[in-house]
Amino acid sequence: MPVAWLSAVSTSDVDSAGGKGASLGELRDAGLPVPPAFVVTADTYRTFIEEAGIAEDLFEAVDVDSEDSAALAEAEQRARELIVDTNIPERVESSILAAYDDFDGDPFVAVRSSATAEDLPDASFAGQQETFLNVDREDLLDRIKRCWASLFTQRAIYYRNEQGFAHEDVDIAVVVQRMVDAEKSGVMFTRHPSTGDPEITVEAAWGLGEAVVSGAVSPDNYTYDRKAESVETVTVATKKTKHVRDDETGETVERTVADDRQDERVLDEGELAELHSLGELIEDHYEQPQDVEWAITEGNVYLLQSRPITTIDDNVDESRNGHGNTVDDASDDSDVLVDGLGASPGTVTGTARIVGTLDQLDKVNQGDIIVTEMTTPDMVPAMKRAGALVTDEGGMTSHAAIVSRELGVPAVIGSETATSTLTDDQIVSVDGDRGVVVDGHREPSTDDGSEAQSSAVTDQSGGGNKPMTATDIKVNVSIPEAAERAAATGADGVGLLRMEHMVLSTNKTPQQYVADHGEEAFVNTLTDSMRTVAEAFYPRPVRVRTLDAPSDEFRQLEGGEDEPSEHNPMLGYRGIRRSLDDPETFKLQLRAFRKLYEMGYDSLELMLPLVNDAEDVHRAKSLMREAGIDPAKRDWGVMVETPASALCIEDLCETGLDFVSFGTNDLTQYTLAVDRNNGTVADRYDELHPAVMRLLHDVIETCREYDVATSICGQAASKPRMIQELVDTGITSISVNVDAVQNAQKEAKRVEQRLILESVRD
Repeated sequence: MPVAWLSAVSTSDVDSAGGKGASLGELRDAGLPVPPAFVVTADTYRTFIEEAGIAEDLFEAVDVDSEDSAALAEAEQRARELIVDTNIPERVESSILAAYDDFDGDPFVAVRSSATAEDLPDASFAGQQETFLNVDREDLLDRIKRCWASLFTQRAIYYRNEQGFAHEDVDIAVVVQRMVDAEKSGVMFTRHPSTGDPEITVEAAWGLGEAVVSGAVSPDNYTYDRKAESVETVTVATKKTKHVRDDETGETVERTVADDRQDERVLDEGELAELHSLGELIEDHYEQPQDVEWAITEGNVYLLQSRPITTIDDNVDESRNGHGNTVDDASDDSDVLVDGLGASPGTVTGTARIVGTLDQLDKVNQGDIIVTEMTTPDMVPAMKRAGALVTDEGGMTSHAAIVSRELGVPAVIGSETATSTLTDDQIVSVDGDRGVVVDGHREPSTDDGSEAQSSAVTDQSGGGNKPMTATDIKVNVSIPEAAERAAATGADGVGLLRMEHMVLSTNKTPQQYVADHGEEAFVNTLTDSMRTVAEAFYPRPVRVRTLDAPSDEFRQLEGGEDEPSEHNPMLGYRGIRRSLDDPETFKLQLRAFRKLYEMGYDSLELMLPLVNDAEDVHRAKSLMREAGIDPAKRDWGVMVETPASALCIEDLCETGLDFVSFGTNDLTQYTLAVDRNNGTVADRYDELHPAVMRLLHDVIETCREYDVATSICGQAASKPRMIQELVDTGITSISVNVDAVQNAQKEAKRVEQRLILESVRD
């Protein structure tokens, strides 16, 4: 049969009634107050797509990369067209309309999607499919097809991919339920949704519950301590709008709440007591915590839905947030920019992105903070990329808040003023435990300052305590994707981030990329990559080397056919000489730096490669100014990779640079006339050769006279003897590969302790 009434449905019928339908049938069978309803079964949907011959096209259309926003949008549109534009078989139409006619009085109904992979113990699929309220007989069949089509919304496709559910294995039923013209409505959690604490949370607003579920309104919040059997807190929100049925059109519309009711408490003690009692009964029946939607009309409470809470963390330590920071480490309340409900735990610092419409979600990059008026399930793909979520409206039980907890994305909900207080590109810290947003540039406070006075800090890599050294031990990062692992070593910053890897990953030369996508796209590609590393290390410094790819590497890329043919590319068209010869491409690189500076990433340091003399530097500084970067206000420096730059170090220091960094790989081969890629003479290659070491010592001593910082980032930096020699001479920092950080820290500390002992003995 195409339809089944709730009286014939229970939790054993998920395959035919879907999660929502099965749950409602179970609640009704348990004697709980559920409005009358029937289910258009999942078999009906499956028969529809197969008999109409659209199944193959449908599943092919939604087989897309879920991280590709454009592909998701196209898949959703195509799936909707296939389903909505196809007629339901006449026998099925007749059965559905006959069931509707069994309701008394030709009522309005709610048409609710009920997927077979929905409301499961380990995946909520919250808000993935559509619900249509106040539907009459004339529009019923169309709304059912739109529910079927909503099985393939962008958010549903994305979520199933993330959860590992094959699209062709998921069917959808539709619940057709007599409307409750609610005066009051909301959601109830029978346990705390993050910690599982024995407290019932109820959120309530005026009118239909869609306003609470969608996050369109910040609801009242009531908590009931199940152990103490008493109301613990009552938070009355300002409820400016409500969703109601328009008497003339029958459609669901948003109306302004009367001034005298906006700050009025929605639920009285008797209604709260009844909801608490129902919550206890529902959890006892299912033997697990539940998320319940409810409505009240004419003094009667009705249950509209119940599903398992899937976001409770069994390992939650209440003294810590989800990212390992103690709650007490958060900034003082005087630092708070906006506050709201802590809907999902964790503390994250990132760049705020104000999202007013869904088409603005593309500007949300990895680690950004989404700031929006209200949360919607369509934001799920962007939320996966985001570091945190902040909203003006919504509550603990809104669908997007549920998904935030499921994704592990910290969230502050119902702040009221976030979109007007925060600005695009502002650096903020979101504390999902305390429900506050603070300035991201402020250092978190500690209880007594003892950590700041400690002689060692915890090594994030799990390898014990990080030795405190006067010489900074930094790390080399080849690609932005490695930033998180590199930051976890406890390194003092990034000594070398290579821009050429960002370009090579596009598989196009810069000129070809600009020709295909435009200058702004190229700048954004560099910006996003650099920001990934800067974010992972902030506020530790990140030193980024401008483009230094030799012609043989560029020749392998699309557009590389015009690259010069060189007998020895390492001695050819690369480094600063390429940038000065092609200033327009160099300016695009500089624009990426400027963009990040404007975002607040003052920890970035700009480094020029393969410099020979002061003339190279003066020309580069002129281009920096043209690109809007003031060399006097930003940290910048040069690579010392040639004997020429080492011998001209005094002239280089007088250009006003802040640091120099040794590239010992190139410096060694150019000093010794040994091609490091030539196996025939590989045994002659020695970074510790007296000539190389003399150049290093002379440069460090001169830089100390000019108060210019010195660093080494070549392969030789990992060698204990090189560390000994350079720390002895007074180098400022040493940058090594990820796997060598701990050994370099220990070796530098050992040398420094020896120097201290020698000075004391003298």
